[in-house]
Amino acid sequence: MALDPVVTRRFNELSAKADAVAKLKEYSFTSTDTGKRYFNIPSGPFREWGTNVLNLIQRTFGEASIHYRHFNEQYADFSGSESTFLDCRSIFAAAREDYEGGYLFNIRALAKAEVLSDALLQARELLNAGYKDPACILARVALETTLKELSGKYGIPHGKLDRMNADLCKADAYNMAKHKQITAWAEVGNKAAHGEWSAYTANDARAMVDGVEALVADLL
Repeated sequence: MALDPVVTRRFNELSAKADAVAKLKEYSFTSTDTGKRYFNIPSGPFREWGTNVLNLIQRTFGEASIHYRHFNEQYADFSGSESTFLDCRSIFAAAREDYEGGYLFNIRALAKAEVLSDALLQARELLNAGYKDPACILARVALETTLKELSGKYGIPHGKLDRMNADLCKADAYNMAKHKQITAWAEVGNKAAHGEWSAYTANDARAMVDGVEALVADLL
């Protein structure tokens, strides 16, 4: 997964901000049982940092992510204790590690894949009803959208389908055999979009829908 430099910079900034907040800790009391000293963190600096972190995690992972939910729970329970701040800091560090390590399953990409699956389901229903031409047009849109998503992952500029296909193959997103298949599917889709409906068969249309569906499942 290609890392967003803005997100990476923000993680760095908030890590430094956490260091600054930690230095503001104030002595609270010493346990008479263990002799351990306890500290508090000023609420204002913590809330400012925590709000920044929640915003970053929400935008990067989504509110349904375990990182967001765990951080939000600790943030809501904060009453000044350093231990709660340390728990929040640990969750923030875990989110940063997962992001920078490339272990983020991008929420937007998953949502996009679901939308594409719905479009391809409609294409299949049209195909089964005997409407091969609109089915191919839908599959062509899904194909181009898939290549745009892949191009974003590999740092390739969006452009015409043929150009993205060639660039993705060069970037080893897939092999030459897949490149040739995509070229063939795009050709069928282009013929459908330009009204050349006798230039391909229902079998060609079905092969295209099947192929694009497999591409979405495998690569997004």
